[in-house]
Parts: sequence; C-alpha cells; structure tokens
Amino acid sequence: MIGYSLSSSSSSWSWYKEKVGVWGNNSFDASGLLEQINTTRDTSDFLWYTTSINMDEKIGQNETKEVGLFVGSLGHAALIFVNKRLVGFGYGIHDDASFMLSAKVNLRTGSNTIDVLSMMIGLQNYGPWFDVQGAGLYSVVLTGLTDSKEDLSSAQWTYQVGVEGEFLGLEKESLANSSIWTRGSAIPINHTLTWYKTAFLAPEGKGPVSLNLSGMGKGEAWVNGQSIGRYWSSYLSPSSGCSEDCDYRGTYDASKCLKNCGHPAQTLYLAPRSWLQPGENLLDIHEELGGDPTTISFVTRKGQRICSHVSDSDLPPIDTWEPSVGFGSTTPQLGLKCETGWRIASVLFASFGTPRGNCGASFYPGICHANVSSTAEQMCGGKQGCSIPVSTATLGVGDPCPNVRKSLAVEILCQN
Repeated sequence: MIGYSLSSSSSSWSWYKEKVGVWGNNSFDASGLLEQINTTRDTSDFLWYTTSINMDEKIGQNETKEVGLFVGSLGHAALIFVNKRLVGFGYGIHDDASFMLSAKVNLRTGSNTIDVLSMMIGLQNYGPWFDVQGAGLYSVVLTGLTDSKEDLSSAQWTYQVGVEGEFLGLEKESLANSSIWTRGSAIPINHTLTWYKTAFLAPEGKGPVSLNLSGMGKGEAWVNGQSIGRYWSSYLSPSSGCSEDCDYRGTYDASKCLKNCGHPAQTLYLAPRSWLQPGENLLDIHEELGGDPTTISFVTRKGQRICSHVSDSDLPPIDTWEPSVGFGSTTPQLGLKCETGWRIASVLFASFGTPRGNCGASFYPGICHANVSSTAEQMCGGKQGCSIPVSTATLGVGDPCPNVRKSLAVEILCQN
C-alpha cells in the first residue's frame, strides 16, 4: 500500500455548516414522540425532533438552572442540542439498538429549545420484525425543575425529515461551484453537521484506490457524486479480547481469533477507478460528529502479495481428476494467480522442506529448507498464474530431509 496526500493545504477545502433543528418549510407539528421509520418512510435516515420549554415561571429573571435531561431512543443514534448547542451523543449496539442518554444542561429564563437528530445509521437495519421494532425517540424527561419530573414525551413537537445538506443536494457535482459553500484557510474541524468539499487528482496507475477516513468521526463520503459509503471511524471495537495466537479448531465461538481490538472496523473506503476521471475529481464529506478532513489521504496498491502453501501429501488439484478413473496425476500442485490484468513480477519467498509461518502474514524457512526461488521464477515469472508440482524432480533439488513430510511455500508479488 502507498499513501498519497489528498490536499496540499486546508485552503483547498470548502465547507457548509448545517442548521440545527427545523431548517425548511416542510416541517410539521404533532403531539407526542413519533416513531421514526413510519415517519420518514424511507426518504431519509435522519429525523429532527424539536420542542421548547419556557422557564419564566420556574426561575428568576436572567437566571439559569442546571437540570437533568434524559432521552430514550429505540435506535440507532442521536445528537442532542439544547439552545442549539451540542450536549450529547448516544447510540445503541448491534444486539440492542435502543439506548438511554443523560446530560446535565443549563436552562435560561424564557424559551429554551431542545433539538434531537435521530439517526438510523450504523447498526443492523434488516431482519425479522425490523418493521415493528421501531426507531427514534420514545421518552424525553427533565429532572431538577421541581420536586417532580417533567415529561416532555407527550408535549407538542415539531418534526423535520432529513438534514439540510441532504435536501440541498450538496453531494451533487452540479453544486460544486455554488456560492452556498464557504472557503478559506480557517477550515472548521471537529464540528458536528458539517459538509466539506475539495477537488483532487487521482493517484497515478491502475491499482485500486481507497480513501483513508481514520481522522473523521461519522458520516458519508461521495466521489464525483457517487457514494463510497458511510463511515464511523470514531466507533472503536473493545480494547480487550484479542490474541496473537489463533486457533479455530473446536466448537464455534465468536470471540475466537479477534483482531484489531481498540480500532474501528473500517477506515479505508474504495473509490472505484471507473468513477475517477482525468484531471480534477470532486470529494464531498458529510460529517455528523466532528472530524478533521485535512487528515484524509488516498491509499493505492502498486503491488499485491499472493501466497500458497501445499504439502507433498496433499491431493492433486481437482481439475486433474478424471471421471470414473481417478487422478490424472498423483502429484500435488501449488497454484498461484494474480488478478486480471496483473502479472507475477517477482518471487518473494519459495521454500521446499518444512517452511514456517502463515500465508498472508509471513513465511520463513524451517529446520529443513531448500531455496527454490529460481525455479519458481522460471515457472511463474511474467505470467498471470502458474502451477508448480510439489516434487523434488520438478523443483530441481534433492531431498533436503529424507523420511520427513515436506511442503512447498511460495509468496509472489503481482503488479499491473
């Protein structure tokens, strides 16, 4: 993998800050908290819940009061704002999308607004009973105002389906030069509900191209108006439970062979070469939680490592078997094949004997070792794929360790 900087400076970025809460004239009012799936009806993964509370009769003039705010949601995630300021973010987990979020907030004299952006993004959104499990808010309660709780769940709420940038179509190429975007050197970072835009040149070559979004929080990315996926780089796996040793044998257990503890599930997002064009390309980002777009970079692959490990006691390839006869050959073969359009550029490792290590990690010679790299080069070099018979006669070496079961391990580099 080779990394490329996306932009030379922050001045190449433009941005748009979305409004918090109701942003358009297509909002509507309803008593109580509405279920999200039946409200949005597949038009958006976002739903704004907005209400207000007047504090004139509860606190003195020009005073503030700290109260507790408790929000219950059926899932998947929610951003909570009080008087247009972010006070909390909550989300469910894979096995239970529902969650409770609590926060200490300061309310002032007069009217105070509560805006909640409910998101159906990031967790399972299919399966049995999904349509009846529901999503969105089911409870909003304030404590600390009086001796009793104040339940806002049945109050009057204003609803707005979708977020502002989604309605404006900020991901579209037609708006790339619109005056709606702000441009300057002081790019806002770690801000919620912010759209970012920049132009970039695609990395040279024909290898696959991915965007590294590890410096972002949660959102969606588009290349030339095409979505390359939703990301949640700030959502980390548990920091414990991983092990260097991996053994899948025995009864299945989901905790076996865990890797990358404490890291996000994904940080690289493929931008297909067919979507990229000569000259400038457009990248749009909708950041929901807060991130730094200047950290985004490209990763492209100049070469691909392919490996295989076959024992001299293995069966021969199935395509050599003959119906009703048996094996056309009793000699096992080690097969290697690059992607279409790629060729074997070099042999990185080739050992016949008792090679150690794992395919995809690293091979190294065992106690019994015969270096057969030159033979592998002759049989495979420059080809898209090849097969190497696992026998001393073909490999051109004597028996490096008689009376010992041997194997052939080979790792190659494919390039286009």
